[in-house]
Amino acid sequence: MRPWAPHGQKDVDHPGRETQALWKRNSLVHGIIQTFSMGLIIVAAALVALALITQAGVLVLRRAYPAQGHKIEVAGATLNVLDIGPRDAAGPPIVMIHGASSNLETMRQPLGDLLARQHRVVLIDRPGHGWSTRGRLDDSTPTIQGKMIDEALEIRGLGPAIFVVHSWAGALGARMALEYPRRVAGLVMLAPVAYPWRGGVGWYNKLVTTPVIGRLLAYTVTLPLGYFLAGPGARNVFLPRIMPENFVESTATLLLLRPREFLANANDLVTLKAAVAEQAPRYGKIRAPMVVITGDSDKTVSLAIHSRPLAAAVPDAKLIVLAGVGHMVHDAAPELVAREIDAMIGRITHSMAAAAD
Repeated sequence: MRPWAPHGQKDVDHPGRETQALWKRNSLVHGIIQTFSMGLIIVAAALVALALITQAGVLVLRRAYPAQGHKIEVAGATLNVLDIGPRDAAGPPIVMIHGASSNLETMRQPLGDLLARQHRVVLIDRPGHGWSTRGRLDDSTPTIQGKMIDEALEIRGLGPAIFVVHSWAGALGARMALEYPRRVAGLVMLAPVAYPWRGGVGWYNKLVTTPVIGRLLAYTVTLPLGYFLAGPGARNVFLPRIMPENFVESTATLLLLRPREFLANANDLVTLKAAVAEQAPRYGKIRAPMVVITGDSDKTVSLAIHSRPLAAAVPDAKLIVLAGVGHMVHDAAPELVAREIDAMIGRITHSMAAAAD
């Protein structure tokens, strides 16, 4: 029978019980720490491996898609400009600017090449996209990028031009018409973003613009994962039409997966809503002739929110809605777009001749 012991006195009959309990607790804590440490090591090793894969992928992409065009140094960026078509063509030159998640090749094929048969066509990689670079990721608004492009065109010696802009660049084209009216002879807006919209631009774009976390993801996960998602993502913007065969490869779309470009693209998208909200009330001041071409099945940029009110706000604007067409209107109907551009050039040339008389 166990002898009585005063309250608080240790059980002298079983001195090993407390030691055994303490050992078990220490073992449990040690096991948790060891498991957690092993998990951190595995995660760190995986991130290092993904970072190495990403850097190798960047090198592969650079070799697969060598730079096109000529580099022009402007304040805050180096812009890649591709000049095609006859330099002595009659009428103003055509400047083509791509939207988000792309580069100048998406404007060149097929529309740019078609226009270049008779016109001088200047294609530009927006700052941070394609073969263009920019010094600061924060230089993401139509205002800043418009200033850079205006400077590049001035260096290039181009006078007033017809601006053919797609999607995100719709906001850029409108801004340039407001800020640099002598530079913009006319605007052809293809499925343009022009007004603020409900909702966001994808949780991943917001996440990628988060300090530290965004860079970590961009330099580890984006390229390996994006390689498998690029095709399905591109197909969505063509719906309900079928994406052309080899579109991703022929347009160098995979360049987007490079960390710096992916970060730049995300910043462009995240800051766009505030930018168009600021400039939209001024659209009535645009004096350049404008043609807005959009698809009635566009699920990326809404006809009702953007194209229709834009055409109503600009004094000299024409709206064309293509039935059964999604976001890539210039791929779906390049001949129609080219005819509208030719008609605009004819109008402008006639007006210039009349003014000269």
